Amino acid sequence: MKDDVFPDGLLLSPVRALAWMQAPAVSAMSIAALGDLFDHLELKPEFLLLGTGSGLQQPPRAFVRELEARGIGVEAMDSRAAARAWGVLRAEERWIVGALLPL
Repeated sequence: MKDDVFPDGLLLSPVRALAWMQAPAVSAMSIAALGDLFDHLELKPEFLLLGTGSGLQQPPRAFVRELEARGIGVEAMDSRAAARAWGVLRAEERWIVGALLPL
């Protein structure tokens, strides 16, 4: 079994996983930085699970407000916790997306 490694970050949706090239620092997070994460989804995700690296950092309020205006919540946590939460939430078939910064 081959394990994929994403040293620059990882973008996740229920339908695909992509290397997150040119992931910004949490303080510079923007919708544009997420690329086409939302483009291939049948349904709008409940929320974005944001893994902020080795420790919890809060994303810019403007970023959160912009996603909330689209009806998408934001849950920020360190990337290890976000990876664990991703597994639990997807096992429950929750429709979410994830953006995990490297440790």
